[in-house]
Amino acid sequence: KVLIDVPHSDLAEELAQSQPKIQVLQDTLQQVLDRREEERQSRQLLELYLEALKNEDSILSKVAESETVPRKEMDEVDTGASHAGTSAKISLSDQILAALKEKSAPELCLDSQDLKLVLKEDTQALASALRCDKQKAEALQQACDQELSKRLQQVQTLHSLRSTSKGKKTLP
Repeated sequence: KVLIDVPHSDLAEELAQSQPKIQVLQDTLQQVLDRREEERQSRQLLELYLEALKNEDSILSKVAESETVPRKEMDEVDTGASHAGTSAKISLSDQILAALKEKSAPELCLDSQDLKLVLKEDTQALASALRCDKQKAEALQQACDQELSKRLQQVQTLHSLRSTSKGKKTLP
């Protein structure tokens, strides 16, 4: 970086080389620095992509585990064991409801699958389950929708980057 920032004439004089050669040297050094920065950014995006894959696997395993839970809850509803007003609890777990109640920005604490469940929930049932007004429940669903959209955009960007990077050949 220091060699790039030095004026051509000073560096040429110090190295006893011509200014055009020094210009080529500085251009080459700048290209190396640029490539290193691109590689650093690529590594960061790759790490984000791998983290997203881990989260996706985690979500899929949670979905597989939760498939047995609704059956038990449905049995309780069918037998009349549950009380009125639990329709929100049937599709939203206690953990999700607790996050929605207790966190100042619950959309950031929930995984994407949970965000989808919150969005599918009836606004009035959600308001009832959270013991809040319908406007607050709508605002919460809107925040969840925005967060889910943002995450989807990130995943699409990573996929695009991945497909773009597959097409490029590595430099020697």
